[in-house]
Amino acid sequence: MINSQYDKPKDKCGVVGVSSKSEVGYVLYYALQALQHRGQEYAGIATSEEGKGINLVKKKGYVNDVFDSHTLSNLKGRSGIAHVLYSIKISKRENLQPVFLSTLYGDIGLAHNGIITNSRNIKEQLMIEGHAFSTSTEEESFIYLLAKKLSTTHDVVTAIIKTLELIKGSYAFVLMVNGRVFGIRDPLGIKPLALGKLKDGYIVASETAALDAVNAEFIRDVRPGEIIELKEDSYVSTIFMEKVHKAYCMFEWVYFSRADSVIDGRSCYDVRIKIGENLAKESPAEGDIVVPVPDSGRSHAIGYSMGSGIPYAEGLMKNRYVGRTFIMPTKEIRDHFLKLKNNPVKSVIKDKKVILVDDSIVRGSTMKRLVKTLKDAGAKEVHVRIGCPPITNPCYLGVDMTTKNQFLAVDRSYEEIAENIGADSVSYISIDGLVDAIGIPKSDLCMGCLTGNYPVYVPIDENSKKIGKHIID
Repeated sequence: MINSQYDKPKDKCGVVGVSSKSEVGYVLYYALQALQHRGQEYAGIATSEEGKGINLVKKKGYVNDVFDSHTLSNLKGRSGIAHVLYSIKISKRENLQPVFLSTLYGDIGLAHNGIITNSRNIKEQLMIEGHAFSTSTEEESFIYLLAKKLSTTHDVVTAIIKTLELIKGSYAFVLMVNGRVFGIRDPLGIKPLALGKLKDGYIVASETAALDAVNAEFIRDVRPGEIIELKEDSYVSTIFMEKVHKAYCMFEWVYFSRADSVIDGRSCYDVRIKIGENLAKESPAEGDIVVPVPDSGRSHAIGYSMGSGIPYAEGLMKNRYVGRTFIMPTKEIRDHFLKLKNNPVKSVIKDKKVILVDDSIVRGSTMKRLVKTLKDAGAKEVHVRIGCPPITNPCYLGVDMTTKNQFLAVDRSYEEIAENIGADSVSYISIDGLVDAIGIPKSDLCMGCLTGNYPVYVPIDENSKKIGKHIID
């Protein structure tokens, strides 16, 4: 029995799973708040209440909007999973998570960060076999596959492994089968997942910042190709697949994760400081002050200031009640919010040569408006420095960058980019400079959006044509 409250669904991006000796509703809530930056459109929490089935709430809005004390009081149970998401355009469908189905083998639920690249083929095969779908989600397909495997083996872990052998792509799953909670990471480690110890249980979450929010002790990252079953007083690890190389998403360190998170042993803050230092060495500029784009470019700008010796200054003040424009669904909404998001500190900017530092440029609309804002505030010059190499290719594995003609850097020189955004100069960190800052071998990083070389095959049409190069098997 699934007691569900829901609104229209969309898509992914932060997950939490908990098993505990006590109620988990508030633990999931606080952890989800710490992952709010990973998705600002929808939020969902499901808990398993022994003998009473699944309590499920998922709606449009920030975590604080979706859940109040009354709602949380009804999310009873000692195990649960949770999800926040933002829209992505690759799937052209709506999906609100966690997704739950009642099967012969009990209630099965899934929350997912990533993209299953062969989901279309899986769904078509299931439909040929007679399955009817109540949603158009790849998560529903996964649950059907798992239920099929459970029909041939009553061992849940074995059934999970057999299901995972059939899917390709990027994923950090939190899975609940009859109240049992599992954290699962894809064999290439594309999406992050961290394991922690609560006072009376265990937790997995997309980032260590979520563990900090609930006073959980960080144990380690879930390993690529690993299933972790969370229990009240222990956890059980099963490796289902091992790869020689990994494909950690470089964008987690550049932008997506919180600066206070640690991803696969690398502090996001420390990596961003090093990016800024390397950027200052590779792309010096004559300036009076280094100004960050708040908040995404702050750590990079501090590093640039340290590397260049040019003073750091807060020249833009962010309206913290405006969300991440990068993950808002339409250009019209993004443009409107850009007007509200940052305001110049005129006394800092006036008559200065400003080095404006940000983590990345995707579409360029934000940067164009910021350069104009600084010049309107009296800046003599604005030199833009970017802590990610030029993004020139779509991401098909779970970041909202799926249409090549969106990208400012495609078929443009640095001079042409500078002219487009109104800056006096533009420069980006090199791929080698980025790899050095992250401290992980290039062969173990996914940089498909920079190079066009993807770690998995990605079908892009109904004939399953391939894009890019398949660099890791």
